[in-house]
Amino acid sequence: MKIAIIPARGGSKRIKNKNIVDFLGKPLIYYSLQVAKESGLFDQIHVSTDSEEIKNIVESLGFSVDFMRDPVLADDYVGTLPVVRWVLQTYQTRQQHYDDVCLILPTASLIEPDDLRNSYRLFESLEKKYSILPVASYPAPIEWAFSQRESGVLDACQPNMFQVRSQDLEKKYFDTGTFVWFSKEHAQSDALAGDEGFASYVLDRYKAVDINDREDLEFAKVIKLGLQCR
Repeated sequence: MKIAIIPARGGSKRIKNKNIVDFLGKPLIYYSLQVAKESGLFDQIHVSTDSEEIKNIVESLGFSVDFMRDPVLADDYVGTLPVVRWVLQTYQTRQQHYDDVCLILPTASLIEPDDLRNSYRLFESLEKKYSILPVASYPAPIEWAFSQRESGVLDACQPNMFQVRSQDLEKKYFDTGTFVWFSKEHAQSDALAGDEGFASYVLDRYKAVDINDREDLEFAKVIKLGLQCR
């Protein structure tokens, strides 16, 4: 049995009501819900929210919210892992047991059903021993990174690397902040709290826009419009 959990807390600081902000005429969370549905993978799609407004919007989109999130798990400092554990435990009390979990972020507006399907096949091929983390390659070598002083002066994070050719440097990857597959056993352990025990599913970089501020939001809209015009 497979479950998609979409964590959608009501509060947000940098973009007010980020999870339901207008995104090309639809609430942002709509795209995560729809891609989960269209993948055909899940026995249950659950939106974990403490917000009645989000609950009502989700239900207006044709999805149900079986239960509201415990308010204790809805402040700025609670991570997603305790929320996932609580959701699974709550379903277990209802005699609903899920072996495979896909945590899909409500801001994952650019992924496609095949991303979920193909990453799940990878999960199975690795006998579910590793959690599957979608990553994308950095657009420039991280060895060329700078920090910036208040005056605007730049300091090399790794001195003497700026002159090294990009083709001579190993490609590096970042977490796209879109979704992750893991087993119920991993959810119950501390494995997901660290940065080990993951295998990579490489996303195209244009799908890897982690929407945290208005600039991210507008950039994602431009990409989405471009995809719709293909």
